[in-house]
Amino acid sequence: MTTTATLAPVSLELRTGPRHWWAGFRSMITWHLVSLRLWLVLLAVVQVLSGVGFVLGFGLFFEQIPLSVALFVSTGVPVVNLVMTGMVLGPQLVADQKASHSFDFIHSLPVPHTASAAAWYVVCLIGGLPAVAVSLAVAVWRYDGLPLAVTPDVAPALLLTAFTGTMVGLAVAHAITSPMVTRLVTQVLVFAMFAFTPILFPVEQMPAWLGAVNSALPLRHMADMVRASLTDLPFENLATSYAVVGAWGLVCAVLAVRALGRRR
Repeated sequence: MTTTATLAPVSLELRTGPRHWWAGFRSMITWHLVSLRLWLVLLAVVQVLSGVGFVLGFGLFFEQIPLSVALFVSTGVPVVNLVMTGMVLGPQLVADQKASHSFDFIHSLPVPHTASAAAWYVVCLIGGLPAVAVSLAVAVWRYDGLPLAVTPDVAPALLLTAFTGTMVGLAVAHAITSPMVTRLVTQVLVFAMFAFTPILFPVEQMPAWLGAVNSALPLRHMADMVRASLTDLPFENLATSYAVVGAWGLVCAVLAVRALGRRR
């Protein structure tokens, strides 16, 4: 006698929807916080030390630093902290993952690409925001009468700056296959950020052509957004700055998510 077994139908329904996205987002945040707990602590400490170093170090160039200069530097340091975390240190971490052969495993996890990118953005905020707060506090302590005027705009300015810096870093990290090339590009970005972008000095001190180039790049506009949210200084076309930084962030986010998709 021959018996025939009947197999129960297997559900091949694709997991989608907000609940699946949120679960993946939380899982990736937990993964990063657990696997990078030591790295994140060291990152936060290094960012605090570098931010405080910039705030105090520029004062050594002057016998009596003008408050206008101290204000300009102190309100530019938060941009450096956030951009360094997302745009520079993030890609270097991905390069290390590729070199240690853990990259493919991490990005083969069944998590939506956008949830993975958003989780990394939150991790970069955790690594960068403490340095922003400490740097500003040290600036107020060091420079008597520093005319800081924190406005409600500080939240969207900092969050958008961190978002765009992180998405640029993700796009660089996932679009370049060679870890060595990724590290080289990040070093070039560091040099370009300090030497050729008006974050810690006014754009008026740059050649006109270089100022025009920076008008199309996000770093100058990041500095204007953050500085406007921390001072009473007048800024023209602030809406344009938000638009430029937001556009860079969205474009790089799309590129990063597409690069993640190709690697799955």
